[in-house]
Amino acid sequence: MSVRKREWITASGDKKSGWVADYRDVKGTRRLKTFDKKKDADSFAVTAGVEVREGVHVADSASVTVSTAASFWVVTGKVSGLERSTIAQRQRHIDHHIEPLIGQTLLSHLNVPGIRSFEDRLRSEGRSAAMVKKVLVSLGGILADAQERGLATRNPVRDMRRNRNGKERQAEKRQKRKLRVGVDIPTREEAKAMIAAANGRWRPFVITLIFTGMRSSELRGLRWEDLSVEKREINVTQRADEFNEIGRPKSESGERSIPVPPIVINTLKEWRLACPRRATPEMDADGKPVKELHYVFPNGKGHIESYSNIVKRGLQPLQIEAGITKPKLDKGGTPIRDKDGNQVMSAKYNGLHAFRHFFASWLINSKSDGGLGLLPKTVQERMGHSSIIQTMDTYGHLFPRGDDADELATAEAAMLK
Repeated sequence: MSVRKREWITASGDKKSGWVADYRDVKGTRRLKTFDKKKDADSFAVTAGVEVREGVHVADSASVTVSTAASFWVVTGKVSGLERSTIAQRQRHIDHHIEPLIGQTLLSHLNVPGIRSFEDRLRSEGRSAAMVKKVLVSLGGILADAQERGLATRNPVRDMRRNRNGKERQAEKRQKRKLRVGVDIPTREEAKAMIAAANGRWRPFVITLIFTGMRSSELRGLRWEDLSVEKREINVTQRADEFNEIGRPKSESGERSIPVPPIVINTLKEWRLACPRRATPEMDADGKPVKELHYVFPNGKGHIESYSNIVKRGLQPLQIEAGITKPKLDKGGTPIRDKDGNQVMSAKYNGLHAFRHFFASWLINSKSDGGLGLLPKTVQERMGHSSIIQTMDTYGHLFPRGDDADELATAEAAMLK
């Protein structure tokens, strides 16, 4: 490794000079890197010398752009057999967030300050905190894959996360607002109103959603063979992704058995008689396709129902019919009114996840409040959470406390007696 001054004459006749770091990389290939200032060349020489000795150095000329590394990462996911929806999510993060901002940056030029600047820019351009976090996870995955391919020496995303102290993590945690009943979680009265308003194909769906808390993908992939009438439980063994493709639940704990009350069993037994059946390749004696029961909540042809249809044709109209609404606002936040000046109302809860939250609150609430009063570990199992930490981080504030006013008064009287 050496640093020397270099002088040359440009095509226009101008005299130029610079400082060259001359070294051999881990493969023994000679590399030259030019700098305007000697101190920059010396600094690079020291760093590169250490990296070469440790066998992790990648020269700029041997490096690739973030965009190229991202394409390799997507290929890795496909070869590993990741679900199509997971691959699609990776590609969206690349196309909409990573490629436009740092796609042409060489991996060898990425460092912690650069990643922090990228994070700040994501926020300043309007990405939500949740989206920023997801994009950084994807970028970290891209760099990890590049490291395994020998295209990068370090992963500054992981370095940045490792350097953040406990106070910063606590600050991030404080920014996450607690779920509130009546805002994020439907109230018991709203759940009852939904059940009362539901009819036809949406009644069994809504009742199952409210009393099992299953994820939308799990409900869409639910088969009749997963329902045990004798044991009065539903076995979650598979789910349908955004492309209507069947796969395993999100995690090992996602495979679970959920005990259900009589209203679910009785409603599904009635629905089974009217449930659309899908045609099989077999033909009956009259030459017509054989129809068979398969999915519990299919579309009209007996196949997997799309999430958008469930929300737009079922959940949102039902809420409006049940009076579970909020004012509809335009992009500027101003209430929208119809031609007669009446305020236009929209469904209060946008997706199915709010009713999954309701199920969790029903499991947690004491029996005197109309709930089951279950322990946190049991709630985790029923929800299919991968860890008790996830359960407590999301719903811990809903669990009854043992230091309410009456108990405190009793303890005080006993202590001072």
